[in-house]
Amino acid sequence: MRKGFTLGLLLAAAVTAALPLSAGDSRKDPAEIGHRKVSGSVNFYSLAQELALGKQLAIEVEKQVRMVEDPVVSEYVNRLGQNLARNSDVEFPVSFQVIESDEINAFTLPGGYIFINAGLVRLTANESQLAAALAHELGHAAARHATRQATRTQLVKLGIVPLSILGGWTGFGVAQAASLGAPMAQFKFSREFESEADLLGLQYLWKAGYDPNASVDLFENLASSERREPGSVARLFRTHPLTLDRIGNTQKNIDQIPPSREEYVINTSEYEEVRERLKSAVKKPEKSEAPTLRRQ
Repeated sequence: MRKGFTLGLLLAAAVTAALPLSAGDSRKDPAEIGHRKVSGSVNFYSLAQELALGKQLAIEVEKQVRMVEDPVVSEYVNRLGQNLARNSDVEFPVSFQVIESDEINAFTLPGGYIFINAGLVRLTANESQLAAALAHELGHAAARHATRQATRTQLVKLGIVPLSILGGWTGFGVAQAASLGAPMAQFKFSREFESEADLLGLQYLWKAGYDPNASVDLFENLASSERREPGSVARLFRTHPLTLDRIGNTQKNIDQIPPSREEYVINTSEYEEVRERLKSAVKKPEKSEAPTLRRQ
C-alpha cells in the first residue's frame, strides 16, 4: 500500500512538472530571483551527487575537445558568466569554459558545468547576445534540468510515468551519458525544459542589467545561420527548433515579465576585444610547399 502511494505521488509530481507555468508561478516573478525554488520537486539525485557527476563528466569532455587556451578569452567569458550567476537562482558554484570549435553550440552538464563553443561566441553581435546564451544555460543549471531529466528517464523505464504524459519527451539518463565515449552526444533537454531555460534566462539577463530583447536577437541570429548553412547550428540546439512560436513566446515573456528600465548594457569594448581575438585565432589552411606529383 505504501509503495503504491509513493508511486502515485511521483506520478502526480511528474505530471504537474510537465504542465505550463501558471500566471502566479514564482518563476515568473523576477523580484524573487535568488529567493525562489526553480529546481522542481522530483529528483533522484542529491545535490552532492549531481555536483560529483557533473565534475566527472566535465573531465571527460575536456579530454575529448580542445579548449580555448587564450587566458583573456577564458577569463572574460567566465567573469561574464559569474556576473549572471550572481543574478540568478543557481544555488551552487558554476563554471564557464570555451571550447575551440566552429560549431555553434553550448551545453550544460549536471552541477553547473557550462561549456560554450567559440563558434557561438563568434556568431553573437554584442555582449548582450553572448550574455543571453550564457543566461539560457544558467537557466538549465539553476533548474537542475540534467538530473531532473535523468530522473524522468528512470520513471519512464519503471513504467511509473507513461512517455505520452510528458509530451513525447525523449532522452538518455545521466548514468547512460556518463558511460558514453562522448558524454553529451546523446544528452538532450526536453522542449519543456528548454522553454523554462528561455524563461529563466531572459530574467537573469534583465537582472544583470542587459536588455532581455537580446535573447530574441540571439535566436534570430541562430535561425538565420541555420538557414544560410544547414547544419551549422549543433544538433543539441535543433532538438528545440528556433521556430517563430518559440521566438514569439520569448518576446511575449519579455513584454509581460521584467519591468522596463531606462538603460541597458548592450555592448562593451572587452567583448569586442575578445571577439577579435577569437576571430584571429581561426587558422586558415596553409598552402603546401611540397611538389604536386602526377601518378601514372
